[in-house]
Amino acid sequence: MSQTTSPLEPPPAPRPSGFHGPDRPRDVDYLHCVHCGLCLNHCPTYRLWGLEADSPRGRIRQMVLVDEGRLALGDSFVRHIDQCLDCRACETACPSGVVYGKLVEAARAQIEQNYRRPYSSRIARSLLYRHLLPFPRRIAVLARLARFYQRSGLQSLARESGLLRLLGLADRDKLMPPVENEFFFSRLGQTFAAQGRRRARVALFAGCISQVSFASLHEATIRVLTANGCEVVVPEGQLCCGALAAHAGVRDIARRLARVNLDAFLRENFDAVITNAAGCGSTLKEYDQLFPSDDPAHEKALQFRRKMRDVTEFLDELGLIAPLRELRMRVTYQDSCHLAHGQKIREAPRRLIRAIPGVELTEMRLSDNCCGSAGVYNVTQTETSLQLLAEKMHCAKEIGAEAIVTANPGCLLQMRAGTEIHKTGQQVLHVVELLDRAIDAASASATSRQ
Repeated sequence: MSQTTSPLEPPPAPRPSGFHGPDRPRDVDYLHCVHCGLCLNHCPTYRLWGLEADSPRGRIRQMVLVDEGRLALGDSFVRHIDQCLDCRACETACPSGVVYGKLVEAARAQIEQNYRRPYSSRIARSLLYRHLLPFPRRIAVLARLARFYQRSGLQSLARESGLLRLLGLADRDKLMPPVENEFFFSRLGQTFAAQGRRRARVALFAGCISQVSFASLHEATIRVLTANGCEVVVPEGQLCCGALAAHAGVRDIARRLARVNLDAFLRENFDAVITNAAGCGSTLKEYDQLFPSDDPAHEKALQFRRKMRDVTEFLDELGLIAPLRELRMRVTYQDSCHLAHGQKIREAPRRLIRAIPGVELTEMRLSDNCCGSAGVYNVTQTETSLQLLAEKMHCAKEIGAEAIVTANPGCLLQMRAGTEIHKTGQQVLHVVELLDRAIDAASASATSRQ
């Protein structure tokens, strides 16, 4: 891997109080909200607490008041904005087309610039967004330490001794992603040939944490794409997509990461750029929103957006040609928020699941309600995250599905933790992992007949 340093610059100096600068929402963005309230029962935090201030409508009202100088950009405002999952379910429900995700991320950018968080929070946020995620080698080093903790017996000892509960970390430890044996970083710069006639040449976006905790998902994605006639390139020089930074309001880092990725993926001609992470894909498709229209990166982002596809979206458009063997399974599908609400993709993953012979897809209640993962929400708002997870696991369990299928690594992590916490005994798979099983089974069957 050739990426040894980050191209990121030091953070800008803080600005005075109020909503200022390029990340300030425009008045017209606020005015789209007519305060009808149709979003309320689609908002996870409003459903939990029934508080207007923790609904999309209530949060927009607070943004307007802060922008007008009638409400302080202080502790109360920050708490209500921080408690939002940015799941964007309200966008699906809204008859006026309010792009709430853009508003809440802009509000968080103003908080980042103009609000002084407690010292411990500032340190943690700086370490994560500015000094870890943009640096692949640092991610790899931390992942090796985490893997040692998980496999050496230290994690079991910490759990059984009660130390984690004493430190208030027991719930967070349950949600810690397992680190895989092999990291995907070694695949950067490689090309994987299509099986049979080449139907498309695509680039795979590998992400950041996914490269150490979901490397096997990337491998399955490559196998499914190549089996369906795609040459897959994993461009060198790509970095974290910037989604976590953008959602947290650290938009200067998100912009700088976007510039690097635009250069990495636009230097060659691809039919599509593919991601298997709905959260990453939503941000990647919205890179243009990070830049003013007179910035050259804005036009690059629009060009990039035209090629950006979720893997389920792309495979559904391309059509499956790989032989699929029967898998006798009853499954249910969990809509990833940023796929269903951010990218408006619902049917593509379901059609792919139904294409597998023998698989019975049974819809669960509240399939498009947030599972509580929401980027780093399960770390920063763990109690609320686990409440939402409990609701989701109840819905998944009551229909008797053997497996829960989804389309985002964060959802995979959260739902796998849920099966352990709630003892449901269900498998949790990405859509492409399910397809990979059917393709592997078909290949094995063909080999045995030769």
